[in-house]
Amino acid sequence: MRVSNDFDTPGRIKCGTVAAADYDAALADYTGVLGLSVVEQGRIAVDLAAGWGAPALGGRRSALLCHADARPGFLRLVESTPVPGYRPLRSHGWAAFEHTVADCDALFAAIADSGFTVIGAPKLVPGFDNFIPFQVTGRNGEVLYLNQVLKAGMSELDLPMTTAAVDHMFIAILAAPDRAAALAFHRDALGFTVGETWSIPYSVINTSFGLPDDTITAMTMTRTGRMPACEIDQYPAAATPRIAPAGELPPGNAMVSFITASLDTVAAPFLAPPARHGGALYAGRRSAVVCGAAGELIELIEAR
Repeated sequence: MRVSNDFDTPGRIKCGTVAAADYDAALADYTGVLGLSVVEQGRIAVDLAAGWGAPALGGRRSALLCHADARPGFLRLVESTPVPGYRPLRSHGWAAFEHTVADCDALFAAIADSGFTVIGAPKLVPGFDNFIPFQVTGRNGEVLYLNQVLKAGMSELDLPMTTAAVDHMFIAILAAPDRAAALAFHRDALGFTVGETWSIPYSVINTSFGLPDDTITAMTMTRTGRMPACEIDQYPAAATPRIAPAGELPPGNAMVSFITASLDTVAAPFLAPPARHGGALYAGRRSAVVCGAAGELIELIEAR
């Protein structure tokens, strides 16, 4: 796939990476149930895994996926080691990947009796009338928010509408032990703008922690211009750090890749020196990984 300069602008989410202990079944789920296509498939290069701070993944299987009709943003599966007892939406780090979809109801019906488990049925969110989301977990503990945009414009943000069954990830959901610290990192180290804050009864968080339905969660959006980037949620005190297998990525929603103008302006230490990689995701461009204030792994890929 050729790099799209119109899509690959600074601040854009280019890829979400899922650590898949049950790799073959996950690949079947994403291609069969969600209808994604395999763009590339092979073994993870040793130098790439080292750049992620995950050297044990060198030589493991990986697949880069994208819907045939979608914009050139990807979802990547990487073969990983099982983490006994891992439960989604209970720990700090990347909590979910939010994808824009064409038809929530049709996708909801297609997911029934599949490897995905619905944790939130399609419904309007109180206070918002421009999108219908629903939420699922995959068999490896990853969480996807599948969001049908009804009206593209919000006060500060433009939400992407689509005709693809499952299009690109346009918001990354971050579970933070300290929302202010996480926001400061994304603003000061990475250059994102801190946007609006909402306080809502967040059903999937309340269910996950056994909290009353009316428990309020504060969440703040980050953005570049009018393009959304992250929803940073203040997680309950009962949330814990996410533990990764030795030398591997964290389980579930493991890493998010953003386009950046230049790695030279990033005000955070890289896990390894920037390096160039080939293939549809990197296209020969430099990339490097940083670790955020909530323990999240952020891969930065230069726009050119």
